[in-house]
Amino acid sequence: MSRPLRVAVGGVHIESSTFSPHLSTAADFEVTRGDALLARYGWLAEPWAADVEWIPLVHARALPGGAVARETYDAWAAETAAGLAAAGPVDGVLLDIHGAMSVVGLEDAEGDLITVVRSVTGGQPFVSAAMDLHGNVSHRFFAGCDLLTCYRTAPHVDVWETRERAARNLVAALRRGQRPHKALVHVPILLPGEMTSTRVEPAKGLYARVPEIEARDGVIDAAVWIGFAWADEPRCRGAVVATGTDAAATAAAARELGEEFWAARDAFTFVAPTGSMDECLDQALIAVKDPARRPFFISDSGDNPGAGGADDVTFALERMLARPEIAGGSVRAVYASLVDPEAVAQVAGLAPGSPVSLRVGGRIDAREPGPLPIEGVLEAVADDPDGGRCVSVRVGGLSVFVTSRRMQYRELASYARLGVRVDDVDVVTVKIGYLEPELFDAAGDWLLALTPGGVDQDLQRLPYERLARPVFPLDRDFDADLTVVTGPSAS
Repeated sequence: MSRPLRVAVGGVHIESSTFSPHLSTAADFEVTRGDALLARYGWLAEPWAADVEWIPLVHARALPGGAVARETYDAWAAETAAGLAAAGPVDGVLLDIHGAMSVVGLEDAEGDLITVVRSVTGGQPFVSAAMDLHGNVSHRFFAGCDLLTCYRTAPHVDVWETRERAARNLVAALRRGQRPHKALVHVPILLPGEMTSTRVEPAKGLYARVPEIEARDGVIDAAVWIGFAWADEPRCRGAVVATGTDAAATAAAARELGEEFWAARDAFTFVAPTGSMDECLDQALIAVKDPARRPFFISDSGDNPGAGGADDVTFALERMLARPEIAGGSVRAVYASLVDPEAVAQVAGLAPGSPVSLRVGGRIDAREPGPLPIEGVLEAVADDPDGGRCVSVRVGGLSVFVTSRRMQYRELASYARLGVRVDDVDVVTVKIGYLEPELFDAAGDWLLALTPGGVDQDLQRLPYERLARPVFPLDRDFDADLTVVTGPSAS
């Protein structure tokens, strides 16, 4: 080709729980355009990418939350279409997305997005998607893409590697001038991410098979999606996609991985021991007598904002304050955190050490016990890049973190901003599922509390109505349809 390849880049990246009352709006998103968008990708100067004309569209990314407001999504879809139209003919499109976005009034948000892209570009340009393994691959989305890949680790430590792989595969395919063959197998399994960590089997072994299969002649990429359990949509289920230069090898790769995924279904278990919040507290208060098991972490998993929880359910906090050891101060504890900008505004201007009386939480997700009264001392005020203005209120031995924006306390620096070194704490309850790497390394011990919320780990408690059934483990006595659907896309 005598001219540089022209590749447009953009996407909307969010994971959405349809069981959470939180509504994700434009205010929840970090939006990049122009040079700032391209600056996200450090590999653009690599030799394989340097002679490509990269065309920025718009990229919007948010912490997981509730469904996206329709007007918010429509605005970015329209901007994407306008950007493609203004760019003129392109050879390819790189979609940098999550894959589990829900939009109010839409059944398949990413399927809609790829339709918007193709309505402008037509079928000739190649489209490559980089996704989270907790995304969903609908038939509509699969049909509109030429290359699809996803993370291979959970917790996700290969995010940027995955985006580069999606871009590299796209550029290589364009230079070959051959539309890739592709194959999809839907696997009727729906599991929470906390049962599918790649730290442990069977996910560890399943994802270890990906590089082996990808190395075969005729195969470009193989990817396994766990799917997203907290959206009530027909597309929510496991999926395997393979792409390649040889149709038979590509289909065989997808079939093999799909069958291995299905065969492992009964082996998936929670990544940590589980219990009710009270059961977890019982064990934690015994465990912290052993210095080797401190700090003891408890995951308030049902309201995990990293999966879409509202981030203000007060159930776990109430159970902590009901413990005399914590409320009385003989056990040092942290609760991280609740989003409540109104409560933060009431106290953030006071001097540290001031007595405070507040009602916190329960403003978005008002399930029992709802807004919780707390009385204590203002311990610290800090600005956090994720949570905005944040405060710590000390109640007995417990530091209660309250934030202005929804955030997940997954990095130790966020605790330190509020004056807490977790090594000095007995019990840390954090709104999270599996522990992210820094917390995992810091923990002396850990339990996963099966708490209520918009991302309840007990899927049997969720009021599904629109899932395609049967699906494991909600249904067990059925034979899986592991039909291989093949491509390429129409040009």
